Amino acid sequence: MMGQAGKAPLDDVMLAMDVVDTLRHEDNLVARELGASDREAQLIERLRKIYHDQGIEVPDRILKEGVAALAESRFTYAPPPDTLQTRLARLYVRRGQWGRPVLLGLLAIALVLGGYFLVYRPFQASQVEAGRIELAETLPARMDALYTQVYNEAKVQSAIEQAEGWVERGKAAAERGDRPAALSAIGELETLRDRLLAEYSIRIVNRAGESTGIWRFPEDNTDATNYYLVVEAIGPDGDLVTLPIESEETGQTETVTSWAIRVPEVTYESVRVDRQDDGIIQRNILGIKQYGFLDTDFAMPVLDGAITQW
Repeated sequence: MMGQAGKAPLDDVMLAMDVVDTLRHEDNLVARELGASDREAQLIERLRKIYHDQGIEVPDRILKEGVAALAESRFTYAPPPDTLQTRLARLYVRRGQWGRPVLLGLLAIALVLGGYFLVYRPFQASQVEAGRIELAETLPARMDALYTQVYNEAKVQSAIEQAEGWVERGKAAAERGDRPAALSAIGELETLRDRLLAEYSIRIVNRAGESTGIWRFPEDNTDATNYYLVVEAIGPDGDLVTLPIESEETGQTETVTSWAIRVPEVTYESVRVDRQDDGIIQRNILGIKQYGFLDTDFAMPVLDGAITQW
């Protein structure tokens, strides 16, 4: 450590630093003294007086060291140049401020990208491939299987011809990528097959408290009268058979076990007379649907049309 001078309680280094600080705050003094020819001697003299007025005796060597330090910019902080390395260093120093949010952001991005590329994209690709296989293989194979069933069970050529038409339309729809149309064709083939496999008798209802026949005035022609016989389908085992019946009044198809078939007045009257005779309908079988056929063979004249509510 350097020795002390006079009353000054500071060591040499601290004195030199104080000299430099005094020079920085005496802007006029620095500008004036440093502009003179004998500026160092005059500046030292000026500094000596400043410290003397403050009651501090500073050795000349300390004053000279302070003047030299000012000229050399010692004890002065000079910020580093604004380079990429400097910016990266500052960014690293402040990592406590931005590190956690950035880490969470990167984690969120990684999760999104991972979900997209590892889950969504493979799932989407598998769905596309499944759809392609369904249209190219699964649905056409289903159509062929249904056609084979119809062909093997049909006892009328019209059923086979209808099946061929639906297979042709269904496969054409599958080739152009129209899945709903292809499924619709399959639905029609299934309906056709079920009609062929169905076997039942259409029996006129003849139970106490239940209607056997009804009549209606059609809305579009109140001068006319529509006659109906209430019937039910009975399977070979004697159980009721459920059938899809379209109501001509509502246009809706309902699955029912009993419905009313529109018949000519003569059929309606013959059944009414048959029941009035002894309360029992002797000829209660209106028609028979045989296995392998599409249509029902009726034992009495009937008309197109049916209703499901009365």
